[in-house]
Amino acid sequence: MAAKRIAQSSINWTALAERVPANQKSSFGAFKTKADIYVRAVMANPESPPKINWAHYKNLVPVAGLVDSFQKQYDALSVPYPKDTYSSQVDTEIEQSKSDISSYKKASEERIKNYEREIGHLKSLMPYEQMTMEDYRDAFPDAALDPINKPTFWPHTPEEQVGYKSKEQIEAEKQGHH
Repeated sequence: MAAKRIAQSSINWTALAERVPANQKSSFGAFKTKADIYVRAVMANPESPPKINWAHYKNLVPVAGLVDSFQKQYDALSVPYPKDTYSSQVDTEIEQSKSDISSYKKASEERIKNYEREIGHLKSLMPYEQMTMEDYRDAFPDAALDPINKPTFWPHTPEEQVGYKSKEQIEAEKQGHH
């Protein structure tokens, strides 16, 4: 045979099962069952084709050369082992995934640092219950009311301000409707 016979599955099913989400456990179980059935079917067949007693058949078959012809064809028979054309693609995808994972980790670490800075800033502030409006303005200048530079009307929501347009109104104006 062209390939080495595999004695057992190279898949670590336990480690793989730990990564399967709970809602996909039944599909994973079905997949594992099919894989096990396939491995058992392959293992049920012999590694090499059975040996034939050609001398016995030469004595039984009266046609001269027929058994020799069959023997020659049988010995020349070669079932090609399929070439592995996917392992390189899988390896490439694994390396790409590792690269994506490492870049995601780096970006996540940056976000975590930013969030920790924000948390540190919030912890350094006095409690909201003790803040005055001036303290709030100093701590959060973008969110605080600024009646001098940006006067607003009560209840100080965007919908209640002069010149406010809803998303529907903006879309209608884009389409030429008034």
